[in-house]
Formats: sequence, structure tokens, C-alpha cells
Amino acid sequence: MNILLASSEAVPFAKTGGLADVCGTLPHALAELGHRVGVIIPAYRAIWCLGKPIRPLGLEFIVPVGSKMVSGQLLECPGDVPGVTYYFVRQDYYYDRDELYTVHGQDYADNCERFVFFCRAVMEAVRLLDFRPDVLHANDWQTGLVPVYRRTLYAHAPEFQRTACVITVHNMAFQGDFWHWDMLLTGLDWSYFNWQQMEFYGKLNFLKCGFVFADAINTVSPRYAQEIQTPQFGCGLDGVLRSRSDVLRGILNGVDYNVWNPATDTSIARNYDEGSVREGKAECKRALQAEAGLPVEDRTPLVGIVSRLTYQKGSDLIVSVLPQWLTRENVQWVILGRGDPTMEQQLLELAQAYPQRLCVRLDHSEALARRIQAGADLFLMPSRFEPCGLTQLQALKYGTVPVVREVGGLADTITDFSPESLADGSANGFRFAGEDGESLSAALRRACEIYRDADTWYRLVRNGMTQDWSWRRTAPQYEALYRETLARLYPDAVRP
Repeated sequence: MNILLASSEAVPFAKTGGLADVCGTLPHALAELGHRVGVIIPAYRAIWCLGKPIRPLGLEFIVPVGSKMVSGQLLECPGDVPGVTYYFVRQDYYYDRDELYTVHGQDYADNCERFVFFCRAVMEAVRLLDFRPDVLHANDWQTGLVPVYRRTLYAHAPEFQRTACVITVHNMAFQGDFWHWDMLLTGLDWSYFNWQQMEFYGKLNFLKCGFVFADAINTVSPRYAQEIQTPQFGCGLDGVLRSRSDVLRGILNGVDYNVWNPATDTSIARNYDEGSVREGKAECKRALQAEAGLPVEDRTPLVGIVSRLTYQKGSDLIVSVLPQWLTRENVQWVILGRGDPTMEQQLLELAQAYPQRLCVRLDHSEALARRIQAGADLFLMPSRFEPCGLTQLQALKYGTVPVVREVGGLADTITDFSPESLADGSANGFRFAGEDGESLSAALRRACEIYRDADTWYRLVRNGMTQDWSWRRTAPQYEALYRETLARLYPDAVRP
């Protein structure tokens, strides 16, 4: 099959979160299954910083955005895996900026216009490129109009006559809500601005548009696919998703073990695998403690956190329990991330008050994230909701035991420790259900108790390290989703 993924970001070129990891690494696994895969993203300023061989294709287009005619160019870069090609939409007024979506923490005022243009550009790219997709795979709200255009303005274009359109939602909290008059930017008839299609409580909602017009809907874990059909997790769109439950699927994200692997990671103090994890992690732990300014204590549990510091991620719960842990428990903490300014300040004040127990780095350093994964004993994720989560899967590979709240992909990937689950090889971490600090602390204490029994602890560690959470495990499920959708739409078509 020919598969084109449209996204607002993809590693290694542009990243703000897990969306980029998925759209940068899933294509590799699909190509290894024998498919031809393209990835198309905006040509942000950041894409030029990597020294990759990006070249103009000499293909230009002009599309209407509201009352303006806006031009764009297509660029190309070969992927690191045969069968994968990256395409970029160049429009410097929209994308030659310091950040992808925000300035000084506020959304760009023209984000609607920027991504209306990008969605139209994706459609024009298909018409211009030597790449006719069997599957056009949109991702998140920034590409939510792609399914709409496929079914409306481009419905009769010959390039799309045998194309299925799939949309994946990576986080329901981000929907692309805009002023109703921004409907004029889309070039679509006002008749589509109704409660059943593009309107959402008086606003234009890109994500709802994608859900309504796509041929299939996907999200990033089976449990999250169920959760988002409820008022608690659906962020107002649960009714829309329930109405389309027959084409809604949940497929777990995967980890690229060519990138996230302690046996080959050049960022960490010592390489190791499940056979040498005791010695390897001990050295990485000592190196992390020294880097963080913490006492080098081999048998003191070290808790690692790599996260956006937000309410969604449960960072406020961490702030609420830290004073008690820092004063009463012999446990060390290393926290890496950025987010809510109030939470950042509270964490910094605690780190200043307890420098022997807590290190806080307000940064997005991937190298330090890797050293935390390798050096920590426990990895804490108390998320209020978590579509899938990638850092807990990375932690498993690095032998760092996750402590997670029982939601979304965390519940799908982390099996709670018990003598029975340890014996059958499924145990790989600790889970808690409550949305409060007491539940979090209880799970952490349970984990610290098991940590004192080194033999039991390393059985648990090896369980996690030997489980397969790679794209090779889940990419075939995407392949099956694509084939099933194509067969439903075009039952007479012959597909490779």
C-alpha cells in the first residue's frame, strides 16, 4: 500500500510531544512491512537545523484561504529507512517561526489560518506528487480538515478515488476550537457549519470535523478508545465518538528500540541489557545522582519523572505529596520538564529547601531524559488521563519500574505487581486508581518495599525489559486497520 501520514510534527524534524514520536517512527515499521510511506509536515524553521538533505521539488501550488490566495512549495527528504519519504509544505509566513504553535506561551493568533492552509496543502501535494495514497492518515486537530476536504472539495479528484481517510487522535484535550467566522477561511459552504458536522457549541472545531468526515477513527490505546466515549474523558466530543463507534479503534503506540535501548544508548554512563542490568543500572544511577547533586547512595530508591508539568500529568499531585516524602522518607527524586509556572516555582522552592533529596531541571533535554530513564529505580506517571504514554514504555526497556495511575494506555501497558503476576511474567510495575495524593503515596510505598528485596525487584525489572512494546508489535494492527477500511469502502478493489 501507499500510505501518506499528515501531521503537524514528526521526529526528527519537529517535536513538542508524543505526536511527533509516533509520526516519525510508525512509518519505519510500516515500511518494514513492505509499504511505501510518506510523511508530510509544515516546513518549520526547525527542520533546517539537522543538516538533513532537504531539497525543493520544484512543485508549487496556490490555494484560497478565506479571501486570500496563498502559495506554497513542496520539499522532500529521504527517510533513514528505505521506503519512507518526508515531505514538507513551505510557506514561510506561516511556518518560519521560533515555535510550532505558540509564542510566549500563547497560541499564535493565526493558528486556524495556518492549519487551514496546511490541510489544503496536503490535498494539493497528493495531486502534484508521484505518490497516490491508498490511505491518507491524518493526525490530531491540525489535520482535522483533511477528511473534510477529501469528502467535499476533492471528492471528485481522480487522485482520491480509491483513497481511504483515517484520523488518529493523540489527545482529546487539544481540539482546534476557533471563532465561528473562521469558517470563512476553509473555503467550505456554510451549510457544513451545523451541529452534526463542523460546528461545536458555536465554534469551528477541527477535531470534530475529522471525526465526522473520516472513514475510520483511531486513537493510541484500546482503553483510551473506550474512555473517550464517556463524558469524563471525551472533552465534549464523546457523543460524536459514540455515534461512530463502529469505525473507532484503539491501537497502542510503540517504541523504536533502535533509538530507545540501553544496550546501545550513547547518552548514558554505561550500556547494559537484561543480563547485565544490575551492574549497568548501578553505574548509571551513581552517574545520575552525581549529575543531579544528590548523595551517591546505591540502595536509596531514586524516583525519576520526565513530564510536562501540568494538571493532566498529575504534577499537582506530585507537588502535594513531595513535602511529606522529602521530610519523612529516605527516597531521592529527579524531575525533568516544563509546564505550569506555578508548579515550576513550587518544585524549585522544594528543591532549594531539600537539595539532598530533590533535583528539578526545568528543561526539555532528551539526553537528560535518557539518563533519568537509565539511572532511576522508579518512574512516576500519576496522569489524570493518558491516551497512551511513551515514557513508561521507554522506562520498561531501561529497567526502570513504572508507578502509574490506572488510566488509558498506562492501564493497557502496566500490569500491577503481585506474587501471582510476578510468577507468570506479566508484572512490570505498580498501579493505583485514585485521583489523589494518598493513592499515589500508597503505590510508591508499596514499590519501595519491594525494592528492598533485590532478588524480587530484579525479577520485576527483567520482566519489563524483556516485554516487547516496539512498533513491530503494533504496526501490523495499523496495517489491518488500513486494509479493513479499504475493503469496506472499495470491496471490488485489488490491493497489494
